[in-house]
Amino acid sequence: AMSYHSFLLEPISCHAWNKDRTQIALCPNNHDVIIYKKDGAKWNKIHVLKEHNGQVTGIDWAPESNRIVTCGTDRNAYVWTLKGEVWKPTLVILRINRAARCVKWSPKENKFAVGSGSRLISVCYFEQENDWWVCKHIKKPIRSTVLSLDWHHNNVLLAAGSCDFKCRVFSAYIKEVEEKPSPTPWGSKMPFGELMFESSGSSGWVHSVCFSSSGSRVAWTSHDSTVAVADAGKNTVISSLSSETLPLLTVMFITENSLVAAGHDCFPALFVYDEGKGTITFGGKLDVPKQSAQRGMTARERFQNLDKKATTETKEAILETLHKNSIRQALSPSYVSHHTFQISILEGGKSKCAKFCTTGMDGGLAIWDVKTLESAMKDLKIV
Repeated sequence: AMSYHSFLLEPISCHAWNKDRTQIALCPNNHDVIIYKKDGAKWNKIHVLKEHNGQVTGIDWAPESNRIVTCGTDRNAYVWTLKGEVWKPTLVILRINRAARCVKWSPKENKFAVGSGSRLISVCYFEQENDWWVCKHIKKPIRSTVLSLDWHHNNVLLAAGSCDFKCRVFSAYIKEVEEKPSPTPWGSKMPFGELMFESSGSSGWVHSVCFSSSGSRVAWTSHDSTVAVADAGKNTVISSLSSETLPLLTVMFITENSLVAAGHDCFPALFVYDEGKGTITFGGKLDVPKQSAQRGMTARERFQNLDKKATTETKEAILETLHKNSIRQALSPSYVSHHTFQISILEGGKSKCAKFCTTGMDGGLAIWDVKTLESAMKDLKIV
């Protein structure tokens, strides 16, 4: 069901794929971005992007224009363009006085958004006459660091998750670069900065946000271990589930109704939204541990387990999942036996994902095959 590749000893703090998924850009938990190219079963390091003088916190790779945007704790963003064999950076002044935390190209690639510790979102676009990137700020009513961003397919609406416990949907309409947007289920008036939706009910930092393929649903995960979906087609009714997992740091729609989320628990989990009932249910863990040989435990091991896990069971104490550390970002091919920071889609897109990947603390990349997972796990139903 999966394949796993170990890139580094360091955690992979963020990653992004090129259009045909033959190259991956990742940050090895420092100031640099390394690009690897797939060669058969091997991954070869082909470029190192050095310009940030602080930790790189976000990477996004635009599929059509082939530009990479990065942001970091140095409060800067850079747009990288491949000139011949060299990636050349262009500085983007974000006008922030705290670390940038996340960055995302818009679907049309004519602008990108950066969330930061300055309690605002910088929406950046290219000004032809001055030949530079400029930005406009969305500030109200954000009251804390913006941790995550996702664009609606209309290129205007932007979902943002923040440390003030809110998921919000804003208009990021830039009249300088685009036509007036048509109405959506989120609303019809969309001047820049307009608040289209604000969540209620979560009591934890919002680590990750994701629009569904149709754009009429937005999902988010919070540090209180909840997964929530707001459905604009149903008067933005919010459905949420307090999951039994440790906090989930990343969430991704893999069909219009099914979500994959991962985080501190070292495995991705499936969640299913039921529009009719307005509920979210836990669909199962997507990591099948090999059966470990059971053996007797010494008293010492028993106490060690109690100490670490508040349980005497040994099963819990052995991390047999693919990513041994938490998953930060799910990308569409990935293996999770790690604390995951990121999920990304490798094949098929949000409406019918065929493969996704995860990266995280263990410096590895896991690629998950949705069909194989479904057949391997009899109870798993991806709808």
